[in-house]
Amino acid sequence: MSQNFIACDRDQELFLPPSLREWLPAGHFAWFVVDAVAELDLSAFYGVYRDDGHGRPAHDPGMMVALLLYAYARGERSSRKIERACVEDVAVRVVAGNKAPDHTTLARFRQRHEAALADLFGEVLSLCAEAGLVELGVVAIDGTKLHANASRDANTDYEQIASEILEQADAVDREEDERYGPGSSVDVLPEGFRSSKGRRAWLREARQRLEQRRAEEARPIPRSRPDRLHECARRLEEELAVECRAAERQDEMWAARSAAGEQPSSRPPKPYSPPDTPAGVINTSDPDSRRLKAPQGYLQGYNAQAAVNDRQIVIAAEVNASTADFGNLGPMVDATLGELTNAGVSETPEVVVADAGYWHTEQMHEIVNRGSRCSSRRTRADARHHDQGGMAAPTRSCAARFRPTAAASSIENARA
Repeated sequence: MSQNFIACDRDQELFLPPSLREWLPAGHFAWFVVDAVAELDLSAFYGVYRDDGHGRPAHDPGMMVALLLYAYARGERSSRKIERACVEDVAVRVVAGNKAPDHTTLARFRQRHEAALADLFGEVLSLCAEAGLVELGVVAIDGTKLHANASRDANTDYEQIASEILEQADAVDREEDERYGPGSSVDVLPEGFRSSKGRRAWLREARQRLEQRRAEEARPIPRSRPDRLHECARRLEEELAVECRAAERQDEMWAARSAAGEQPSSRPPKPYSPPDTPAGVINTSDPDSRRLKAPQGYLQGYNAQAAVNDRQIVIAAEVNASTADFGNLGPMVDATLGELTNAGVSETPEVVVADAGYWHTEQMHEIVNRGSRCSSRRTRADARHHDQGGMAAPTRSCAARFRPTAAASSIENARA
């Protein structure tokens, strides 16, 4: 008697066209994402495409949004891996409607609709509120360190940046000498800018455009390394200028008190002379990132903050470059209330739970005055600062001594 196996014939032709509805069970998470995106307002995505039918057809924005949301929800951020999953992963193929956009299309779609994708957070929160998932009995706040797309070795001080800028300028001069000959003058200005009148008019319009752009949006990080070096040098110089103004303001304050005949309650501080060149380091790959201490050591990245309820619904999420969680409690509660208001939820959290690293007396008092209870635990370093009559300072000792508690146990303790 022969062995009995289920036949596996990869050359078997299908008698009927396959249906995507049969590829996944009805309760699969992919169908939930597809149905949720269908309920979202995607007019901000469709509005940027021309409506006359001309040009090469683009992938449907609804499909692209569902594909990115499903991939991100599954922890996949790489556009190349998402492209591969559109061929290999059955669930991703269902979400993409059996289409396979390449990684360049995925990356450009994300870059083009960055603001609209960020606004989807509020839309999803509104759907959760209508479904009764946004319960505000307990809201837990915590943070984690995220790696930036930059290396710690790219942290550079001002002198190294200035030296590299000079080396690049010298290389440009040598290249122009080889191209045009030594001693020759090269007029690189366009024809319309070579007169004094034309230059003044162009510069006046350029300054107006620059001021308007700076007022409307934040300065982006340049893509080319020479531009990033100049941007890093500018930021270090701005920090030095702020430091100099602060020192001058302190001297003026003590001089004014002395001129008024006031007797200072403490000894005036020692005169501070700011350095001639900016101190500190900055990352030339990602100037916004910082060197942060994480449980596994130091990393170059950001401090991501999230507020969730006991149903694991993310109510608010923010990113900053602060080393410790100290000082983030109040801003995260403000962000939570703002997102709830945008979602049409008028309730306020009954209890706000955070670990010891968030202990901030002033912010906790403000939260209590709003009608919410605040549950946290002080470390010895925090208590020492409070016993001395001040607020806990974001020192290295405070950040190193706290031990976060599990979210589940924190919620249970708050309820008790």
